[in-house]
Amino acid sequence: MEEFCRINRWEMLKKQLKNLKPKEFLAMKKAHPKAILIDCRVPKEFETGYLKGAQNMDYFGEEFYNQLEDLDSDAIYLVYCRSGRRSLRTCMLMQNSGFQQVYNLDGGLKAWFEELGTEEMTN
Repeated sequence: MEEFCRINRWEMLKKQLKNLKPKEFLAMKKAHPKAILIDCRVPKEFETGYLKGAQNMDYFGEEFYNQLEDLDSDAIYLVYCRSGRRSLRTCMLMQNSGFQQVYNLDGGLKAWFEELGTEEMTN
């Protein structure tokens, strides 16, 4: 019985973050044009296309933690990846480091494409 009541670890982490569905993420991006958009996929993924205005910070890259340390903790951040797992981890790291305004694209670009197609995308 206990097994059926357990919450998936990812769901527990997600509950601690500000997660936005694609339309909400796009609305936040448009409402806050100075928000910093972070794509935490590897560079090869980034090169295939990304959201307009995004900067690539490879979650698996050697410089990732240094890049995080260089960010302004008072800014607004919109973070995404392919499926939402790397961005979830990135947002958790940022939040635990004192960043207050960090938003995760729930479901990542996969969800974005399903809901919005190529709107706001560039390659």
